[in-house]
Amino acid sequence: MIGDIRKLKQNTPFIPFTIHLADGRHFEVPTVDHFLVVGNRAVVLNDNESIEILPALLMSGIKTNIAALPQSEGE
Repeated sequence: MIGDIRKLKQNTPFIPFTIHLADGRHFEVPTVDHFLVVGNRAVVLNDNESIEILPALLMSGIKTNIAALPQSEGE
């Protein structure tokens, strides 16, 4: 899962995504500046400037928000 999150950080343009945890919580990542990966943990910066440190073992899935991508001309 951490490898997938690292790949999402490299997308250009960035695609917003949500990290889901096994306990039902979820954390939205709206921009590349809202998260980083350290070892086997994802660190998510919330809009209120608090952080969540998410161990890989608790992650159950990632949902991307393709609809947030800008539409190219001609579509």
